[in-house]
Amino acid sequence: MAQPNRRVALVAALGVLMFAAGSATAAPSPGEMTLGNPKAKVQMVEYASLSCVHCAHFNNEVFPAFRKKYIDSGKVHYTFREILTPPNEVAAAGFMVARCAGKDRYFAVLDAMFHEFDTWAKSGDVRASLLTAGKAGGLSEQQVMACVADDGALDTLQTRVAANVKQGDITGTPTFSFNGVTHVGPMTAAELDAAVAKASKK
Repeated sequence: MAQPNRRVALVAALGVLMFAAGSATAAPSPGEMTLGNPKAKVQMVEYASLSCVHCAHFNNEVFPAFRKKYIDSGKVHYTFREILTPPNEVAAAGFMVARCAGKDRYFAVLDAMFHEFDTWAKSGDVRASLLTAGKAGGLSEQQVMACVADDGALDTLQTRVAANVKQGDITGTPTFSFNGVTHVGPMTAAELDAAVAKASKK
């Protein structure tokens, strides 16, 4: 897994994505990004990267049904924590755009970026995928480019990612935690059901 605190290398990599930014941008949203009832008996945390193929598959194929069954119903409180994996610059740019979109639209940007995974991975056109994801969050092209070019947001992201890696003792993505019980690697719907059932009994 990539080291999250090498700012110089990340800035250099992000340079290929930086176009004329302009001045219009939304302020990044601080704090945890969560879904569901904060008082739910089961507290679930996912540590994931926007440049992780297994994370994209989970988001696109498994998470929608899980969200409807457990999060939207109030049984599980879900927290997403950002991790950077190669290519770091893609994950970083996606997270920065999602933060610019704000808390209410953060997950819409993540979902759009995960659905763009195959597109940018095959074409190499990360800029187009970032614009698509930004649009899902209500951001214009100018705002997306300004978000990606924001040095302060990049510093904040790296600090946040370093804390996430340390807190979760992350060795791979995705990593999940259910009331403190950790599972490393992708999970099927059946595995998620079992993890929630076990956590509910504690």
